Amino acid sequence: MKHADELTLIAQVLVFKNKNAFGLLVQKYQSPVRRIFLHLTCGDRELSDDLAQDTFIKAYLNLSSFKKLSGFSTWLYRIAYNVFYDYIRNLKATTPLDVPEIDSTVCTEPNEIDKQVDIYRALNQLREEERICITLFYLEDISIEKIAYITKMPTGTIKSHLSRGKEKLATYLHQNGYDRKQRR
Repeated sequence: MKHADELTLIAQVLVFKNKNAFGLLVQKYQSPVRRIFLHLTCGDRELSDDLAQDTFIKAYLNLSSFKKLSGFSTWLYRIAYNVFYDYIRNLKATTPLDVPEIDSTVCTEPNEIDKQVDIYRALNQLREEERICITLFYLEDISIEKIAYITKMPTGTIKSHLSRGKEKLATYLHQNGYDRKQRR
């Protein structure tokens, strides 16, 4: 879907209250938003789905505030980022996120499930800021400039979070039997 097509759908929602048009935007971005939350929550599928749903509800309710200064995806990821941090701030317990049992629909091979759990455990070692930067940059292939817009962090800070996060991930994975020389 092209940028112009997205703008047409947004106009249909705003002018004609066309919920089906918004549904097409949800279809396009549902998987990426859920995947981001899955990484940020270290594999908690139910929580990821809840946060994604909250993101799309807020996007629908605030669609008139979309100023077209950035792409719709960047604007949506900014909402997702805020939803995640609202959730973190509202947590009463201070216990770290547990790595839940991975849903069998993610991978069918036991070896793949183990790798996925290890990735979530590694991500759980990171501070939230590092995890969001690592997730957006390496797992979602979003540029540093767009991450800066989404998170409202300076680009230098993002680069620092990426560097520290990458170092922590490498250390954790190396300590748990993954070697840089091991490639598929």
